Amino acid sequence: MRLSEASKDRLPGNVGVPGYDRSGALHAVHFGIGAFHRAHQAAFTDACNRAGNEAWSITGVSMRSATVAEQLNPQDGLYTLTVRSDEGSDTRVIGSVGEVLVAGPDRDTIVDRLASPECHLATFTVTEKGYCRAPDGSLDLTLASEGFYPILCEALVRRRDAGLPGLSLLSCDNLSGNGKQLGRLMREWIDAKAPTLRDWFAENCTTPDSMVDRIVPAPSADDLDALEQRIGLRDEGAIFTEGFTQWVIEDDFAGPRPAWEKQGVQVVDDVAPYETAKLRLLNGAHSLLAYAGLDHGHTYVHQAIADPKLRALVKRLMLEEAAPTIDAGEDQDLASYADQLVTRFENPALNHRLDQIAMDGSQKIGQRWLEVLAERNDRAGLCEAILTGIAHWLHHVSGQVRVVDDPRADALQNACAEASGAELVTTMFGKAGVVQSPWSPSDTETAFIIAQLRDLA
Repeated sequence: MRLSEASKDRLPGNVGVPGYDRSGALHAVHFGIGAFHRAHQAAFTDACNRAGNEAWSITGVSMRSATVAEQLNPQDGLYTLTVRSDEGSDTRVIGSVGEVLVAGPDRDTIVDRLASPECHLATFTVTEKGYCRAPDGSLDLTLASEGFYPILCEALVRRRDAGLPGLSLLSCDNLSGNGKQLGRLMREWIDAKAPTLRDWFAENCTTPDSMVDRIVPAPSADDLDALEQRIGLRDEGAIFTEGFTQWVIEDDFAGPRPAWEKQGVQVVDDVAPYETAKLRLLNGAHSLLAYAGLDHGHTYVHQAIADPKLRALVKRLMLEEAAPTIDAGEDQDLASYADQLVTRFENPALNHRLDQIAMDGSQKIGQRWLEVLAERNDRAGLCEAILTGIAHWLHHVSGQVRVVDDPRADALQNACAEASGAELVTTMFGKAGVVQSPWSPSDTETAFIIAQLRDLA
């Protein structure tokens, strides 16, 4: 029997269920309703609803695949969130998702939801590639036509014409200045496709920065089977995660929002220190573990961090290379954060796959590694950990060792096939390189990468 409104009372008493009115008078539309969103924003919103605040209902949008809609809609939007640790598993049912729509067949309904008077928020976890940026960082209008931009733009035109207030557009993706980037890219779309909307958008909509931190592996079939045995119901949309969770949001909203700060969310004036620390320490270390770990024969993060050589590289990356480039906030202790990250990586209950982290590297390594290298170009000493990571990434994207899941896979593999040595480094990271890079490799850095690549050959 599937989890649903009708069956939830069959759950054992140690599985918490939502007791609030799920019809929801206030609404948010979320683009990219994968595991990451369901372990973060939807969970915090569910906690607000349980606390007795005015309930919010989330309309989830899948941009391409109908998989999540097929998982959650037969379950009335309900799914379980299980926190895993060495001490066991704690499961509760999340009720904040009302429906899941798919951008193609449900496009008109999505526009209706965004244009309705009850909607106040549009939120995003579409991954780095979902922002449809060209290599120079501008909006690629051709790619963007298949993304969320035309849907959102049409809804905003309808809101303006109906005399409704604007929306808060809240990016929760791993981008430096994610809100600022979303605002800039949205304005580029508006300028090209609906120029009369520009002034209204500027005056009525906001795009706050945010940072979300929680490790959320993709669930396996074994995970779902074991959960069914434990709770007595089948949940095709189940999410498994760690106990740690953090969400930091810039206080810049156009209208109502859930009272997230009452459930532990930090609403601050400046997100940048938290965002930069997460990108350069957590995400930077994750990428290093992914590419180097796969080359060392590991499958999961907890296996890779247990490898003494990789553990030493991760600590060097975080403490010696990345941390000195971060202007920490008053309440941030970067050394303690790095220690905490190592402990989180060690969690064997998560089974966080390295190949999941390795996806879309061309969209990620710029802010995780290359910005650090650019800021440290005038400092003494090589960033050997990051440069080692780059060598493993080049080995990975060659396509000779494993399948490359990246939006620029063909260009990356062609570059690796046509160039080698110093020429390959220039082809990838030079001024007209395949990867947009703020960093210009020095001769010494290039030689170090080439030496590492020879060892991997």
